[in-house]
Amino acid sequence: MEHSQPAKTKLLPSNAYLKLEPGEVYEPVVPADDLRPEVTMWSIGVGVAMVVVFTAAASYMALRAGNAIEASIPIAILAIFFGKLRIPNSTILENVMVQSVGQAAGVVAAGATFVVPALYINQLEIAWWQIFLACFIGGSLGVVLIIPLRRYFVQELHGELPFPEATAINNILITGESSAGGAGKILLISFALGALFDFSIEALHLWNANLSSSILLGGVGDGIRLEVQLTAIAALFGLGYIIGIRYASIIAAGSVLAMVVMVPLIYLFGRNIADFSFAGTTFAIADMSSTAIFGAFVKPIGIGAIAVSGIIGILSMWKIVASSVTLGFKGFSKEVHSDVEATERTQRDMAPKDVLLITLAATLGMGALFFIVAMITPGQGGVAAYGFTASLKFGLVGMVVGFFLSFLFTPVAAQAIAIVGVNPVSGMTLITVVLAIGCMILVGLAGTAGMIVALIIGIAVCTALSTSGALITDFKIGYWLGSTPRNQQRWKFLGMFVAALVVAAVIPIMDHAYGFLITDPETGLLVSNEQALPAPQANMIAAVSRGLMENPANQPWLLYGLGGAVAVMLWMAGIPMLAFALGMYLPISINTAVLAGAIVAWIVARTGGSEEVRHARAEQGTLIASGLMAGAAIFGVITAILRTPDIGAPIRFLSYGVDFALQDGVLTETAAHWYEGFQGQIIGLVMLLLLSVACYFLARLGARWLLEGEKQE
Repeated sequence: MEHSQPAKTKLLPSNAYLKLEPGEVYEPVVPADDLRPEVTMWSIGVGVAMVVVFTAAASYMALRAGNAIEASIPIAILAIFFGKLRIPNSTILENVMVQSVGQAAGVVAAGATFVVPALYINQLEIAWWQIFLACFIGGSLGVVLIIPLRRYFVQELHGELPFPEATAINNILITGESSAGGAGKILLISFALGALFDFSIEALHLWNANLSSSILLGGVGDGIRLEVQLTAIAALFGLGYIIGIRYASIIAAGSVLAMVVMVPLIYLFGRNIADFSFAGTTFAIADMSSTAIFGAFVKPIGIGAIAVSGIIGILSMWKIVASSVTLGFKGFSKEVHSDVEATERTQRDMAPKDVLLITLAATLGMGALFFIVAMITPGQGGVAAYGFTASLKFGLVGMVVGFFLSFLFTPVAAQAIAIVGVNPVSGMTLITVVLAIGCMILVGLAGTAGMIVALIIGIAVCTALSTSGALITDFKIGYWLGSTPRNQQRWKFLGMFVAALVVAAVIPIMDHAYGFLITDPETGLLVSNEQALPAPQANMIAAVSRGLMENPANQPWLLYGLGGAVAVMLWMAGIPMLAFALGMYLPISINTAVLAGAIVAWIVARTGGSEEVRHARAEQGTLIASGLMAGAAIFGVITAILRTPDIGAPIRFLSYGVDFALQDGVLTETAAHWYEGFQGQIIGLVMLLLLSVACYFLARLGARWLLEGEKQE
């Protein structure tokens, strides 16, 4: 831990975002000879607390809505806010460390929630410790693989790469030192609002948030299976508030095509076919609801569109991919010969031998994990599917594939983040799973064991890629402000460890409380739980892995192909493919709620008597949305725990509109007539309008605090 009297922080140098002239040197905000506090009990403690809160929130949002919460910006704001309450106040370098440690929340949650649910969806057994180890090992590998490339990206290419996310966080840390007190208050008030709103819905059941045109409009459109739904919860409303009107509209457009156009057409053309057989299942379309038709025929089209969108996203970055292939080798060769201790503080990385040792340990740990998983995977009759020799072979092959793909894609992820601010991790993960499955098949691993090993490889690689892309953002912020890179690197492992533990707890809790798979009451088949846990990326990966390894004949390949064709047409038209594809896959109830939040944000940003006021209100969007989502998500996880039969399902004693019963370890629920009918839904609609009004007043209050703070400076 470092302790020294902080010097006065200067503003960001004029050449911070500009390409340096020959011989020009960038001098960070905190010079190399300034040893003000950086790694302290406060900065690490608050950082770890942020990891716990935002990992749970990001995991919950990714599972519920298919979009992870962006943790870095709210963490930076909260670091400054809480730092001002501390005596003495935190230094800017302590705030950087809080953000750096806390950032592990979003990256581990993204890596885990993209793949882990695929194991549950494919009805494969996975223990919490397997989730933890896959995430922690993958995250650690992502850290050490990007360290040798730090100088290249942040110093040698200074001013040449835009670093959009890093720039936003850097500006917050610089300017927020004097004006973020109000921002922190808005964030915390929004957190409380989101928590209270969604807890009232999901635990207390004071009103029905699952709004349906069938109920509110008296059955209009039921005859042709035309139904529009909206899940009026704060978590989804906040997601739309932060996404913005453009992308929310594109996502909603995908839902309109799926539910308003395709579902009625399928019903109208298929209702006269008594028994329609497709992909190994027989359907009576005339008896199917709009939701059942969507799940059986439209959702696979969305899966195909998501998969092809990810692949096109990778191919569209071919220049980045091509230029990144040799970066890893160059980075390691340069780093090995550097004299670490002779380097000035602001350019001091972890010792090269430590980087290589951790790389080796993470790689061997990955191989050991795959070996153990193969050894304990049961076969027919409960006997182990594979013996020692076969399991060792699969572990070694998985280790080589996992390391090679992590090494190959790490610079791609980092460069994509540095250039466009978007990590194409979903496309790279899909490629990883497909290649891993191909390699497993070549060495004789198939069926259940093959899918488990291949998907755990996907978890590790996905976490490595999301980590490396995010860490390059950390490095750039540290370079601008004058942090010690070695501190960011060392303490990132602690953040990874805690985040992996939280993810390993949250995902099983959510499955236990709601279930990634539920029984379709119309067909009796197990289907994904679209309303509670849609997890779109994981469903896509589950479908691909199952189709390649288990029963290719019974997969809806035609529908996947149609989805792929839709993605290609969207690409040709210049429409964001992944956003539209997510709209086709996710239930319309989610996407209309997201659109509602975006519309309110759009309206709020256009209110006010002057351009200055309107701009200030628009700036509150990130704070309000982050607070709503984080509060709703944390209490959403608490609600999931309250539904858990293992602790007696305490929700039975809290719920008002829904009666819960626990018998033989199974929790059942029966909604009151008023709750399911018009009365319960109209209250839900009114409460959504009141939430919109509350967001308007929050934006107005936050804008006033912001403008008053600027006048005082």
